[in-house]
Amino acid sequence: MSQFTKPMEDLGSNAREYIDLKVDDLKLRTVKGLSLSLNHLLAMILVLFSGSIVLLAVAFGTILLLGQILGSYAGGAFIVAVIFAIITFILWKVRGKLFLDGFVKLFIKLFFDEEEEEEEVQPTEEVKP
Repeated sequence: MSQFTKPMEDLGSNAREYIDLKVDDLKLRTVKGLSLSLNHLLAMILVLFSGSIVLLAVAFGTILLLGQILGSYAGGAFIVAVIFAIITFILWKVRGKLFLDGFVKLFIKLFFDEEEEEEEVQPTEEVKP
């Protein structure tokens, strides 16, 4: 009777090993995707932080320059504030195209392009010697 149950035991053992390998593969893919996403996020935060400092310096210089030309620093600050309000409004209107579409494309590339590359590498026909 053990001759008949041996293939079933092997099948169960192989199925468990296959599932464990698939779980490990999923974990590795998740870690890779999350680490790449975190890397992109931190890089964007660094760029935005540096850009904000530069933009603040330019804005302050513009306020001082306009203040000297107009004779009122408050007037220069108001003009710069209106310019920033207009830029903010424009960015708010196009936020979907700028940010959402870009993030969706980034995540699709990170999580799904690898599977397509792996499928392309595998041969479709057996090579006969």
